[in-house]
Amino acid sequence: MKTSWFCRIILFTVLVFLVGPSFILFVASLSEKTLSFPPQGFTFKWYTKAFSIRMFKDAFVTSLLIALTSTFTGVLFGIPASYAISRFPFRKKELLKLAFLSPAVVPHLVIGYAILRFLIARLNIPVLFGLYLGHTLIVFPYIIRVTVASLSNLDSSIDEAAISLGAPYRTVLLRIILPNIRTGVLAAFILGFVTSFNNVPVSLFLTGPGVTVLPLQMMSYVEYYYDPTVAALSSVLVTFAIGVVQAAERTLGLSKYF
Repeated sequence: MKTSWFCRIILFTVLVFLVGPSFILFVASLSEKTLSFPPQGFTFKWYTKAFSIRMFKDAFVTSLLIALTSTFTGVLFGIPASYAISRFPFRKKELLKLAFLSPAVVPHLVIGYAILRFLIARLNIPVLFGLYLGHTLIVFPYIIRVTVASLSNLDSSIDEAAISLGAPYRTVLLRIILPNIRTGVLAAFILGFVTSFNNVPVSLFLTGPGVTVLPLQMMSYVEYYYDPTVAALSSVLVTFAIGVVQAAERTLGLSKYF
């Protein structure tokens, strides 16, 4: 079946809409003098500068730490919750599933403000811990969604046979379920990590003196400096994210989860 010209035009338009901003950002990062498109001159000095700024390094470490710990926590609690939703019949299952997915519907600004108002301000918990809680909350729905989809594609008779032979639920989950859905779990981890690392609304309320994440630090830099440094750093982050997803796709075949 031949693809019509109309479909090709629509496909090309969507690709330009998705890839165009990243391409413009990369070209602008090569400008020699100021942030502009088309670029004025050609240089890679802004990439060197981006890696030499201390505040970017510290913010990157914080973002990486928060993204890894919050995503790991989401996976740790999300897998048992997904298994319960997929395998156990009980009343109000859809309501419970909706509750787990609700942080993806509620505006992240509201989530950040609620944690700031009722946990950090009232309970006086550390800012870094509040940031970790906020990011764990926002990645949890994505992990639940992907893991439930993976479990729905796995024949339930496999774990039912193991249970009928006397295997406890913990053994079934660790030795039977997890090895069969490992690609889905990895897809959920990557999706949660990217979501946490690039988040701005929640982090906007849950950062303080000495604790900030890379996206907010980049926004703060743009307020005072109008050079291609942030464009260069953004290009590196986009390339890194694409490389991770492509590597995972080629090794494990994750395209059906994204």
